[in-house]
Amino acid sequence: MRGDHALTPKEAVRLTALGLLRQNGAMRYADLAFDIRRFTGNIMGPSLDLMGLSLEMLRYEDLIVALDGQGMEDNALLELTPQGRREFDFLMQAPVRVASSDLFHKLITALKLRFLHLLTPTEQQGQVAQLIAMTEAELSRATRLLEHHAADSGVFPAWLAHDCLQIRTRLAWFQALAVDLCGRGVV
Repeated sequence: MRGDHALTPKEAVRLTALGLLRQNGAMRYADLAFDIRRFTGNIMGPSLDLMGLSLEMLRYEDLIVALDGQGMEDNALLELTPQGRREFDFLMQAPVRVASSDLFHKLITALKLRFLHLLTPTEQQGQVAQLIAMTEAELSRATRLLEHHAADSGVFPAWLAHDCLQIRTRLAWFQALAVDLCGRGVV
């Protein structure tokens, strides 16, 4: 975790593994490894930052346990431990920040939304509030950049305007989600 407690790429993969086990229950080693690669790879593409999470390390840290077998060599059935559940909750509460990579930022946001339903109602609202605050800050920066370059020639101002529109759309979606959570009694 970074100094600001925001997730690193390694922790994003850890969150993916723990979230899949929390959501699906026990899974075979190969199935879990495949689902992690498919989810992270479809968002970020091939990434050295996301490769190399060892499910064995999660076992060593007592976050997951093999119910039968040993691990990769015999495709053991893996399950989340109580410590793994606490680690999942901790990682889900980590702040989202605008990362150095748009794709990594997208992965963290996708993970938060994919596993949002596994949190308590209060935690869900807190996560959506974080996403709203992060998106408002992103929109503020993009708007300032657009204002500074509005008179520039070329297509850059148009691209900046398009980017601001996309951010506004995302912000409106998060705000609607917050209202929906409140409407369902998730406060």
